[in-house]
Amino acid sequence: MSLKVMRDGCRSILLDDIIPYWIRHAVEPGGCINNCIEDDGTVISRDRWSWSQWRAVWVFSALYNRIEPRTEWLDIASAICRFLTGCGALPNGHWPLLLDADGNVKMGYESIYVDGFALYGLVELWRATQDDALLERAMATFRATEDALHADAPPPAYPYPIPEGRMPHGVSMMFSLAYGELAQATNDSAVQAAALFHHRRVMDTFLRPDRGLVLEWLNTDGSEAPPPEGTAVNPGHAIESMWFQIHIARARDDADTIQRAVAAIQRHLEVGWDTECGGLFLAVDADGAEEVGWKFADTKLWWPHTEALYATLLAYEHTHNPVFFEWHERIHDYAFGHFPDEKHGEWRQKLDRRGQPITDVVALPVKDPFHLPRALIYCVDVLGRLTGSE
Repeated sequence: MSLKVMRDGCRSILLDDIIPYWIRHAVEPGGCINNCIEDDGTVISRDRWSWSQWRAVWVFSALYNRIEPRTEWLDIASAICRFLTGCGALPNGHWPLLLDADGNVKMGYESIYVDGFALYGLVELWRATQDDALLERAMATFRATEDALHADAPPPAYPYPIPEGRMPHGVSMMFSLAYGELAQATNDSAVQAAALFHHRRVMDTFLRPDRGLVLEWLNTDGSEAPPPEGTAVNPGHAIESMWFQIHIARARDDADTIQRAVAAIQRHLEVGWDTECGGLFLAVDADGAEEVGWKFADTKLWWPHTEALYATLLAYEHTHNPVFFEWHERIHDYAFGHFPDEKHGEWRQKLDRRGQPITDVVALPVKDPFHLPRALIYCVDVLGRLTGSE
């Protein structure tokens, strides 16, 4: 299959299936999306998980910025943002985790990750609108987040609380990206320094040089914590993190870091692939132990596969090593053979090890437009660049 055919296919899936599903089933005229819905589009709750809402702001803004400037997409992103900012950040500067349908707070500052997604969405919407009020809100969020990340006690991190004495890969992963995006928009030296701090913590601390693997939990001094939690590896999370770090390193012309991240993508594909049933495990043990310190470790979720679809193409772009194209095809065949919901559109999100749908709540009780459309947006982007080199 030619790169152009692949690019056109990704664009068609994105614009003819995925985004229409969300506009049809989830977008509400007054702002916000329904993020508690079944695969068939049935709304089961109108609670607004801000985590999902801010991610939707990013997606619809990115469609406008990176695919084509359709007013409909920008209107959706802007309406969601107006709803969230109309409810306002909390008095401490952080964003609430959960709102009801009218914008009343049901769960307040209970996850630092919401602040990261707020930064991510605000910056991408600013790229579309050039409304500097969005950057002012983002900088206020940055200041609140920095205070929290440098406090003596760990910040709240629902749904994965941070124990005393431990630090999670997810925080530095998230804020290397969110701060990096904000730094590009503002050129603020403090933001740039904070972004680089988390970038280096991911690449030099969580990515263990002797293992070639990203550990999800470390002691706060950077040493390894005891198993099974201390040896838990989430292959999809690590692969996603590595493409974040490639984006950051590419902007810095840091070829060495790019190559290390590319090698880590390959390593996590190899240790995460289920050779018996196919697909990427949600989690594995770094030492190969049967006990894995991560819930639902042997499930096959949609998002690690979407992240791997993009990461393999990005790795191929930087190396032209055919192994990454082979991995892309393997991931593609499994994902498109198991996740698409041909009856209703979009993808099923959770499967057991053998590929059968499950209904367990794995992290948040949501279905939102993020990992899959973001991956397709970036696949279109990288395939466009690769097509230019054919």
